[in-house]
Amino acid sequence: MKPVKVLTLSALLGSALVMGACGNNADNGAATGDDAEGQTDAGDAQLQGEISIDGSSTVYPIAEAVAEEFMLEQPDVKVTVGLSGTGGGFEKFIAGETQMSNASRPIKEEETKALEEAGVDFTELELAYDGLSVVINKDNDWVDQLTVDELKKMWLDNGQVKKWSDIREGWPAEEIKFYSPGTDSGTFDYFDEVILDGGQIDKSATLSEDDNVLVQGVTGDKNSIGYFGYAYYLENKDNLKVVPIVNGEGTAVEPNAETIESGEYEPLSRPLYTYVSNAAIKDDEAVAAYTQFTLENAAMLAEDVGYVSLPEEKYTEQLKTLEGLK
Repeated sequence: MKPVKVLTLSALLGSALVMGACGNNADNGAATGDDAEGQTDAGDAQLQGEISIDGSSTVYPIAEAVAEEFMLEQPDVKVTVGLSGTGGGFEKFIAGETQMSNASRPIKEEETKALEEAGVDFTELELAYDGLSVVINKDNDWVDQLTVDELKKMWLDNGQVKKWSDIREGWPAEEIKFYSPGTDSGTFDYFDEVILDGGQIDKSATLSEDDNVLVQGVTGDKNSIGYFGYAYYLENKDNLKVVPIVNGEGTAVEPNAETIESGEYEPLSRPLYTYVSNAAIKDDEAVAAYTQFTLENAAMLAEDVGYVSLPEEKYTEQLKTLEGLK
């Protein structure tokens, strides 16, 4: 059995174009290179091939935008990005259907073992910082902040219908409507770990791997609450209210670039990842060039789509590691 070689890198693989180029593909949930045109600015070589990426819907805006930008420079390389969720992405990565897998949580032990059994060596790449954002309807005029304990009381299933008045005295006696990423989502896993302590999410919650479904649900019901990545909040901030979360210091903090990068917005700040096949880096010039391209453009592109870039020295560190994989 071939051992797994895992290189944990604290640098950004993916990031993105300006927001206008970052819309989801409404027909199939994927970005493809059928219409890309242009010449490479980075070198003389024109590459050919196909790159398949899948995984986290939270990472999707980054990955989609990187793909679009890369295909403008390498029109003969088709990059397809799917968003089946972190868990679903790892399933495809294990099966050898993709060269890269996006994740909004670190890889699990059982997924690492499955890759080992499949003979897949991989490298973990830290993409950017994200602040998991708790959002409510714009007409909600009673919630001004929430503690972690209140979030847990609210979202943890107790077999009963919950009302806002159950969470805090003085809030309306109206049933809370919950909207959450699906169980294949790394965002769900992260929320489950840091808020629910591994408990059962409220059984009445609407679950979806598509964050746009969650946005629509919260915007359509005054008594709703949901959560997803910071970039999706920014994209829909005119139609949603973000809830400040009381951190360990007792301060109610709203997610933004500064509080996410500093860690002040805790416990809901987190890194985003992609995982790349070492064999693909070594044997496929297009995959190697794609990875290098994203590293060289990461700082600017990550912020363009609403995430927080890593320090420049971390990008440099990862570029050096990439050279060692070729």
